[in-house]
Amino acid sequence: MKFDSPIFDKVRVKPDKDRRVKTDGPKCQWAGCAEKGSHRAPKGRGQDKDYWRFCLDHVRQYNQNYNFFKGMSDAAVMAYQKDALTGHRPTWKMGTGKGTVRPDFSAFGNRADPFELFGEGMRAEQQAKAETRQIRNAERKALDTLGLEVGASRHQVKMRFKELVKRHHPDANGGDRSTEDRLVEVIQSYNYLKSVGFA
Repeated sequence: MKFDSPIFDKVRVKPDKDRRVKTDGPKCQWAGCAEKGSHRAPKGRGQDKDYWRFCLDHVRQYNQNYNFFKGMSDAAVMAYQKDALTGHRPTWKMGTGKGTVRPDFSAFGNRADPFELFGEGMRAEQQAKAETRQIRNAERKALDTLGLEVGASRHQVKMRFKELVKRHHPDANGGDRSTEDRLVEVIQSYNYLKSVGFA
């Protein structure tokens, strides 16, 4: 076994001397400086991953005189700063006027625009779709039992169902079973609406 091995030093609690190879590191790239280049400084716009290596005194001097926007017009600087707000990624305006593209919610079934993000125009389109769909009398009765209009969305049906179950459940009324019949009607109506794809 060699006692002067660097591997053996790792096992010891305290090595007697540091046997790792020491590197001096890069020299300062300032003209005429022989100090150690321990600090990085950016080379400029368009060279994002390239750096100068300077000593502490020279990096301070370089940073005082550094101008990222050197050589750019005022309009170009303003445009760059505006784009920097979004991380230089493309953006577009959102709106509901004519000519704006509206998303296709057909993959979501009856839940088109569930959070009503696209305003009155989308709600009108939803109501038009709801009115063109043939509503059966049983559906009308089930919606009436839940206290909803014919044009109610899936989300509204689910929320109203949860609200009524909480209100009429015997556990919520201290064990009183007088509202149990109403609870059964609500559950049957909701199950019917679910079976026809309404809820």
